[in-house]
Amino acid sequence: MVAVRVIVVGAGEVGSSIAESLSGDHEVVVVDIDPDRVESLTYSHDVLAIEGDGSEIETLEEAGIDEADMLIASTDDDETNIVTCGTATVFPDVFTIARVKRPQFLRTWERGDRTFGVDFMVCTDLLTAQNIVGVIGLPTARDVDTFADGVVQMAEFELPAESPVVGQTVQEADRFDSLTFAAIVREDGIVIPRGDTVLEAGDDVVVIGSPDSTRQFSAEIAPQQTGPRDIVIVGGSEVGYQVARLLETREFSPRLIERDPERARWLAERLPATTVMQSDATDQEFLERENVGEADVLIAALENDQQNLLAGLLAQRLGTDRVVAVVDTVEFADLFEAVGIDVAVSPREGTAEEITRFTRGRRAENVAVIEGDRAEVLELEVGSGGEAVGRTIADLAADLPEGVVFGAITRNGTLVPPRGDTVVRDGDHVVVFADAEAVEAVTETL
Repeated sequence: MVAVRVIVVGAGEVGSSIAESLSGDHEVVVVDIDPDRVESLTYSHDVLAIEGDGSEIETLEEAGIDEADMLIASTDDDETNIVTCGTATVFPDVFTIARVKRPQFLRTWERGDRTFGVDFMVCTDLLTAQNIVGVIGLPTARDVDTFADGVVQMAEFELPAESPVVGQTVQEADRFDSLTFAAIVREDGIVIPRGDTVLEAGDDVVVIGSPDSTRQFSAEIAPQQTGPRDIVIVGGSEVGYQVARLLETREFSPRLIERDPERARWLAERLPATTVMQSDATDQEFLERENVGEADVLIAALENDQQNLLAGLLAQRLGTDRVVAVVDTVEFADLFEAVGIDVAVSPREGTAEEITRFTRGRRAENVAVIEGDRAEVLELEVGSGGEAVGRTIADLAADLPEGVVFGAITRNGTLVPPRGDTVVRDGDHVVVFADAEAVEAVTETL
């Protein structure tokens, strides 16, 4: 189902970002209880903005829910979002998406069919933890996504000035059979790499391939950085707890610092492989005493941006190799990285991207949004009778616009590196990079 009319309830950072992303292709109506937000959206976005309580049926009717295909509840309150979706069930043809912070709502929703009246649920804290764990597994990685049930991985790496691959051509750096250099993101735009394209310091390189080849390329970028062994989590927030839990499932034994005694005790009881320390994570003497400067990675997951920035900068001053910080205010993410934080992870931005990815993914198996909205990596299943069946990659590429790169093909669960003479078959899953202007042509062709 392709949404024609989308109602977004909640015009905060998440809701505004979703509305802006969808407004180019759909008729978008945004509902918010705050008149200032409504007025701001009216002048800054190509959407219809309505003041009102989105959990009330009268407000939804004013927004035209009887003609809507999708409702996205994205306020900062979990209960409001769930109630809003429940209210929308009066109109059974509307597909509902709810944003929640607490994983317990997600666990309840996963146990039933359309529990709470929600068709799809995004849990901000769990999604943030998953993003953090994915990034710290690959040195210099800024973003990581998986496709085709984990057979294919997309990663975006920043090239540090001291990296051995800086100054090499793509042909020289591409020494992996199952890896494709899909794009290079630079300040002046996205470059589709050719064999003679020279890699520069500060480039963000997007690669698509097997997880093993992605790890090998990560090692080539920063050979002095091995996979993390000593991981310190600062803050026992829900995000910090979920990061530790996910790391334990991967057989890591992280250290976690939590100031509140009761919360620290709660964490220690639920994280058997994690060393929980009850202390102030911004206490430099404590950090020195616990050798935090010797850690491979420090994850700052405290309750506010200022504390996360301070903890991250203190850790760097002590010598921690890599710092990942949670940034609640989207606008601060670039600032964090400008002053020295290696990776700033924004829960709000990540949630907006996940919801946008899902709405777009209804025309594809999976979608990753690159650089806000400048490009996408799509996984598309080739159907029988489609125009791609029986054609070679070179033939398909000749008919597609510039800005398209075939990254990987999976066939019966096995990775097939795409070459010019590779023939696309019925049932293949094709993972392709496409800039924003080429996405429609790619989906129509495949």
